[in-house]
Amino acid sequence: MSRYTGPTWKVSRRLGLSLSGTGKELARRPYAPGDHGPNSRRKISEYGTQLREKQKLRLMYGLNERQFRNLFVRAGKITEGTHGDNLMILLEQRLDNVVFRLGLATTRLRLVSW
Repeated sequence: MSRYTGPTWKVSRRLGLSLSGTGKELARRPYAPGDHGPNSRRKISEYGTQLREKQKLRLMYGLNERQFRNLFVRAGKITEGTHGDNLMILLEQRLDNVVFRLGLATTRLRLVSW
């Protein structure tokens, strides 16, 4: 099983939310990474906002694209509730998230390195 091992601070700054839970990466440099980060005044498209929100969810819960897609398909097969609500329920029921919510781990990312 693979996991993301790249620079999490860059990803956090790109998405505008703290993946580590401390918020240090956003306090130090509150703009996107790269040469054009502080100057990004470009309007993002509707597709771009939807993609960014999907990536936020995927990276917050530490899932690969395939795992996220399978959960999305599974959420669509549940008959009661809306698709989005069912997806959030399935994400919150994952064991790593339950351990994080119980306070036994500082972040969801720290659970993977056990």
